[in-house]
Amino acid sequence: MMTSASKLQTIISRDQLRWHLLKVVRSIRIPDCWIGAGFVRNVVWNQLHGRTVSPLSGDVDVLWFDPEQADSSADRLIEAKLRALVPSVDWSVKNQARMHVRNGDAPYTSVVDAMRYWPETATAVAVRINCRDHLEVAAPFGLDDLFGLILRPTPRFAVDKRPLYDARIQAKGWLEMWPLLRTV
Repeated sequence: MMTSASKLQTIISRDQLRWHLLKVVRSIRIPDCWIGAGFVRNVVWNQLHGRTVSPLSGDVDVLWFDPEQADSSADRLIEAKLRALVPSVDWSVKNQARMHVRNGDAPYTSVVDAMRYWPETATAVAVRINCRDHLEVAAPFGLDDLFGLILRPTPRFAVDKRPLYDARIQAKGWLEMWPLLRTV
């Protein structure tokens, strides 16, 4: 039986655009660097809805962690490098070492730690290609909700930030876009 991580590896590796973008990000050698959120979530949900094509929608979230470069100007420099390499993509680069301030959380220790504070479990997934061209997966809440088409708030958004979570789900229009989704 194929694991969810293996399924994700297959889906991403067959998507030529996403695989290429992962290699581009790897090529600029950023510390603790991943691509996550809709980049992963949308391709899986499209696949599970029987859609053969999964275009990029919105920006491509590049997440990295380096407390020594926590100023947002470092993000802008990385975005400029990525834009020079692939100008057609709307790159969004965020060093997670400073995002706790904006989100009102305790300091994060890594990208994976920061993802624990994202709104939905199915969105808190990121991938990267290692030096052996193998896809690594970061999913602090696992992949069951992503592959189960379940919209569930993370613990931080289940209570403390529930109004933000509910507004986000409404604004994104995911239930209309992917009608097989279920909310928990």
